[in-house]
Amino acid sequence: MAKSKHPGHVEVTTEVGYCNFCQRTRNLRREEHHLGELVRTIVACETCHRTLSNTIGVGTAMPEPEPEPAPKPEPEPAAEAKKPAAKRAPAKRKAPAAKSAKAKTPAKPRSTATRHTTRKK
Repeated sequence: MAKSKHPGHVEVTTEVGYCNFCQRTRNLRREEHHLGELVRTIVACETCHRTLSNTIGVGTAMPEPEPEPAPKPEPEPAAEAKKPAAKRAPAKRKAPAAKSAKAKTPAKPRSTATRHTTRKK
Protein backbone atom coordinates (compact mmCIF):
# COMPACT_ATOMS: atom_id res chain seq x y z
CA MET A 1 0.00 0.00 0.00
CA ALA A 2 1.35 3.38 -0.93
CA LYS A 3 0.92 6.12 1.61
CA SER A 4 -0.88 9.27 0.59
CA LYS A 5 1.40 12.08 -0.47
CA HIS A 6 -0.76 14.64 1.31
CA PRO A 7 -2.10 13.27 4.60
CA GLY A 8 -5.12 15.26 5.71
CA HIS A 9 -5.67 16.45 2.13
CA VAL A 10 -9.30 16.99 1.12
CA GLU A 11 -10.55 16.78 -2.46
CA VAL A 12 -13.95 18.36 -3.08
CA THR A 13 -15.98 17.75 -6.24
CA THR A 14 -19.58 18.45 -7.18
CA GLU A 15 -21.77 16.33 -9.38
CA VAL A 16 -25.41 16.17 -10.35
CA GLY A 17 -27.34 13.32 -8.74
CA TYR A 18 -30.61 12.34 -7.10
CA CYS A 19 -31.16 13.34 -3.46
CA ASN A 20 -33.45 10.99 -1.51
CA PHE A 21 -34.40 13.70 0.98
CA CYS A 22 -35.24 16.44 -1.57
CA GLN A 23 -36.80 13.85 -3.91
CA ARG A 24 -35.19 15.72 -6.83
CA THR A 25 -32.05 15.93 -8.91
CA ARG A 26 -29.61 18.20 -7.07
CA ASN A 27 -25.93 19.11 -6.88
CA LEU A 28 -24.16 16.56 -4.71
CA ARG A 29 -20.91 17.48 -2.95
CA ARG A 30 -18.26 14.75 -2.66
CA GLU A 31 -15.47 15.24 -0.14
CA GLU A 32 -12.55 12.81 -0.07
CA HIS A 33 -10.51 13.13 3.11
CA HIS A 34 -7.13 11.38 2.70
CA LEU A 35 -6.16 9.94 6.09
CA GLY A 36 -2.92 8.05 5.58
CA GLU A 37 -3.79 4.88 3.67
CA LEU A 38 -7.52 5.40 4.21
CA VAL A 39 -9.88 7.67 2.32
CA ARG A 40 -13.11 8.89 3.89
CA THR A 41 -15.71 9.81 1.27
CA ILE A 42 -18.69 11.96 2.24
CA VAL A 43 -21.47 12.68 -0.26
CA ALA A 44 -23.93 15.41 0.75
CA CYS A 45 -26.72 17.36 -0.95
CA GLU A 46 -25.82 21.02 -1.45
CA THR A 47 -29.47 22.10 -1.18
CA CYS A 48 -30.67 20.37 2.00
CA HIS A 49 -27.15 19.77 3.46
CA ARG A 50 -27.96 16.16 4.35
CA THR A 51 -25.32 13.45 4.21
CA LEU A 52 -26.30 10.83 1.64
CA SER A 53 -23.23 8.60 1.95
CA ASN A 54 -20.33 8.35 4.39
CA THR A 55 -17.80 5.61 3.67
CA ILE A 56 -14.21 4.78 4.58
CA GLY A 57 -12.08 2.72 2.25
CA VAL A 58 -8.50 1.97 1.34
CA GLY A 59 -7.04 4.74 -0.80
CA THR A 60 -5.23 4.14 -4.06
CA ALA A 61 -2.07 5.75 -5.37
CA MET A 62 -4.12 7.34 -8.14
CA PRO A 63 -7.58 8.30 -6.78
CA GLU A 64 -10.27 7.56 -9.34
CA PRO A 65 -13.61 9.35 -9.16
CA GLU A 66 -16.10 6.64 -8.34
CA PRO A 67 -19.62 7.79 -9.27
CA GLU A 68 -22.26 7.14 -6.63
CA PRO A 69 -25.14 5.15 -8.07
CA ALA A 70 -28.06 7.53 -7.65
CA PRO A 71 -31.25 5.64 -6.81
CA LYS A 72 -33.72 6.25 -9.58
CA PRO A 73 -37.48 6.02 -9.15
CA GLU A 74 -38.72 2.67 -10.36
CA PRO A 75 -40.96 2.79 -13.42
CA GLU A 76 -44.51 1.59 -12.99
CA PRO A 77 -44.99 -2.00 -14.20
CA ALA A 78 -47.25 -2.60 -17.16
CA ALA A 79 -50.99 -2.57 -16.46
CA GLU A 80 -51.47 -6.24 -17.42
CA ALA A 81 -48.60 -7.35 -15.19
CA LYS A 82 -49.99 -5.45 -12.21
CA LYS A 83 -52.23 -7.52 -9.93
CA PRO A 84 -55.24 -5.72 -8.54
CA ALA A 85 -54.95 -5.10 -4.83
CA ALA A 86 -57.53 -6.70 -2.59
CA LYS A 87 -60.21 -4.09 -1.94
CA ARG A 88 -61.75 -3.67 1.44
CA ALA A 89 -65.47 -3.48 1.92
CA PRO A 90 -66.74 0.05 2.50
CA ALA A 91 -67.03 1.05 6.14
CA LYS A 92 -70.47 0.50 7.62
CA ARG A 93 -72.13 3.19 9.65
CA LYS A 94 -72.94 2.45 13.23
CA ALA A 95 -76.59 2.05 14.05
CA PRO A 96 -77.90 5.04 16.01
CA ALA A 97 -77.89 4.49 19.75
CA ALA A 98 -81.14 4.11 21.60
CA LYS A 99 -82.89 7.45 21.56
CA SER A 100 -82.96 9.07 24.94
CA ALA A 101 -85.74 11.33 26.13
CA LYS A 102 -83.43 14.31 25.96
CA ALA A 103 -81.41 14.97 22.81
CA LYS A 104 -77.76 15.78 23.41
CA THR A 105 -76.73 19.38 22.83
CA PRO A 106 -73.23 20.22 21.73
CA ALA A 107 -70.82 21.10 24.53
CA LYS A 108 -70.18 24.76 25.21
CA PRO A 109 -66.72 26.02 24.37
CA ARG A 110 -64.37 26.16 27.35
CA SER A 111 -62.30 29.11 28.33
CA THR A 112 -58.64 29.11 27.36
CA ALA A 113 -57.63 30.75 30.64
CA THR A 114 -54.80 29.15 32.57
CA ARG A 115 -56.76 28.78 35.81
CA HIS A 116 -59.59 26.31 35.70
CA THR A 117 -62.67 26.95 37.74
CA THR A 118 -64.55 24.10 39.34
CA ARG A 119 -67.68 23.11 37.53
CA LYS A 120 -70.89 22.07 39.20
CA LYS A 121 -72.97 19.33 37.72
